[in-house]
Amino acid sequence: MILALLVHVLTAGVAQPGHPAAQQPVLVAAAADLRYAMDTLVATYERAHPGAQIQVSYGSSGNFYEQIRNGGPFDLFFSADMDYVRHLKDDGKVSGDVRRYALGHLVLWSLRLDPSVKKMALLTDPSVKKIAIANPAHAPYGKRAVESLQYYKVYDQVQDKLVMGENISQTAQFAATGSADVGLIALSLALSPTMKDGHYWEVPAESHGLLEQGYALLDHGKDNATARDFAAFMETPAAKTVLKRFGFQ
Repeated sequence: MILALLVHVLTAGVAQPGHPAAQQPVLVAAAADLRYAMDTLVATYERAHPGAQIQVSYGSSGNFYEQIRNGGPFDLFFSADMDYVRHLKDDGKVSGDVRRYALGHLVLWSLRLDPSVKKMALLTDPSVKKIAIANPAHAPYGKRAVESLQYYKVYDQVQDKLVMGENISQTAQFAATGSADVGLIALSLALSPTMKDGHYWEVPAESHGLLEQGYALLDHGKDNATARDFAAFMETPAAKTVLKRFGFQ
């Protein structure tokens, strides 16, 4: 009896063959333009690491920044604007380095129109009633969209046509469902399976500020071994190949 009890104590919590030990979940806050790329990255990582649990929340980088500043329990933060991660580093919320994972690209997308013909002038066409952009107050793609509209000197003409998405994913949804005639969205979403039937024109980078995107292991996740390992995975050729497939440089 004593021997059996001792064996039970010594083997408690030890994974049995064919049953990987459960690991502490990793809570990730990710910019909405990463939705399809990150889903692929997580699936790739979890296949190679049985037992790993990566749980991703998607939204606007600015909103996540505020949540993390105020104690939001995320282990990793992937931001469409690297400055948000840098500010968190300055606030003592980041463990380790802030790293760039990509440059994002802004595109003009439409389901029924071909933006490559008239380009930004399409937005002033009377047939275009609604233009979807992400909210520039907290979404990096929204800020860059406004900059581009101003660069092409059409902002004042189209301001009343603008409809705001809470994040770039919702903005893309507005355009894809016809709630808006066109949308200024992320290339990564334009390349996704759900938007492959549309048309897009890549907005020249000189018309707006860089969409420099960065990530970091947060202080909340510094003791989570899987979070640290997933952060390291993002630097591998396999991860970079996935990002490139979805239009990230």
